[in-house]
Amino acid sequence: MKKYFVIILFSFLLINIVNADEVYFLDVSKVLNTSKAGKQAQDYLKNKIESDNKKYQATEKKLLEKEKEIIAKKNVLSGEEYKKQIESLRKQVNALQKNKQQSLNDVAKTRAKARNDLIKALNPIIKQYMTSNKIKLVVDKKNVILGDANLDITDKIISELNKNLKSLKLN
Repeated sequence: MKKYFVIILFSFLLINIVNADEVYFLDVSKVLNTSKAGKQAQDYLKNKIESDNKKYQATEKKLLEKEKEIIAKKNVLSGEEYKKQIESLRKQVNALQKNKQQSLNDVAKTRAKARNDLIKALNPIIKQYMTSNKIKLVVDKKNVILGDANLDITDKIISELNKNLKSLKLN
């Protein structure tokens, strides 16, 4: 129901716009992914994930080796000592899992912050472009079913964003 209301409202807005040359569309995800600052943020996040994964894989490998050692010593160790070592191993595995989850949460927060920062930098650029080119409405391309390629301002906005925002501070 909500979806239909949005479609009807959007259609009403488009009908009320007199001149079709005053409506343009922008591929926001392309702007966020291909701008210099967007690429830099993606590269930073990708490298962070890869380095964290390497670190956690090395720790997992050590824990697996420790597990094999404990299993090999099962007959030599007393029942109580064996249980202590197994419990210690479980605590280490739980700590590793918590650290991995925290790392993923940190990357997600950083990704969201980078997206928000890019959008904050993008809005004044779009407004300025709209004012200078007498544009009344800019629609996200994902909401456009069909449109003339001449009405796509994505590359122009990316160019302006690259001039105004070289990089993001993600640390």
